[in-house]
Amino acid sequence: MKTEITELLGIEYPIIQGGMAWVAEYHLAAAVSNAGGLGIIGAANAPADWVREQVREAKKLTDKPFGVNIMLMSPYADEIAKVVAEEGVKVVTTGAGNPEKYMELWKNAGIRVIPVVASVALAKRMERCGADAVIAEGCESGGHIGESTTMTLVPQVVDAVHIPVIAAGGMADGRGIAAAFMLGAKGVQMGTVFIPTTECQVHENYKDQVVKAKDIDTRVTGRSTGHPVRVLRNEVTREYLEKEKAGATFEELEMLTLGGLRRAVQEGDVKRGSVMAGQSAGLVRDKISCQELIDRLVKETDALLKGTGIYA
Repeated sequence: MKTEITELLGIEYPIIQGGMAWVAEYHLAAAVSNAGGLGIIGAANAPADWVREQVREAKKLTDKPFGVNIMLMSPYADEIAKVVAEEGVKVVTTGAGNPEKYMELWKNAGIRVIPVVASVALAKRMERCGADAVIAEGCESGGHIGESTTMTLVPQVVDAVHIPVIAAGGMADGRGIAAAFMLGAKGVQMGTVFIPTTECQVHENYKDQVVKAKDIDTRVTGRSTGHPVRVLRNEVTREYLEKEKAGATFEELEMLTLGGLRRAVQEGDVKRGSVMAGQSAGLVRDKISCQELIDRLVKETDALLKGTGIYA
């Protein structure tokens, strides 16, 4: 599975693990990289010292390339931008903002910069400011989402930019990866499918909810606030959606979910916590290692695309 993305990032397979807040820490990132993909540490709203420690711990577990996802709205974004350069991180993915002001710093450090985009306009803007590739993420994804689906967004972004495009949103098996390649993507980013892996450090309750999820089990909260988030339905999502429909204020709604992701991930509170997951959760059926998962994904994709010339 050699593509422009494997060459660009120095990885075996064009499979990138999503930088999920509170979920994507060094154990998971290192395991994905060791299995031939690109593991990502999710910086989220964590302070720079935590990110530095995560990077150093990941290096103890793998000598393969891995990356850090930086949420540019984080109050620590400026400090984290320096940390990834100082620590020799190979790849940075970004979300929630424009990474342009960090480009010179990162480029001088030899870092590959890959922003997550939810529109053609943003993809073009990222290409202009020096991005090495973009991740076109459809609304099937878990967590914060845009409006367009992966099926419609990816080919439009592919047509609009000259840099490689990585597809994200709704993929959990080789069929999804093969479809992404057919749409013109040179790689995929997958998040939800990695949550139940043995190396992922989230609470078993969270993993169980993902594995048990059916096709109809995700909900999108926060559309009225302009910050839509896809989660698995539970007590708090039902309450949130009822209050949202009744016209509750942003502050009222925010109080319902404040700290909810941490409670779900670390404490296993899957009733009142925010169990973020994508629509692909309905395709996730077992708990296996990252190596077993990536081997399966590659085998399934190869079986579908063998002889097509889609990748070398």
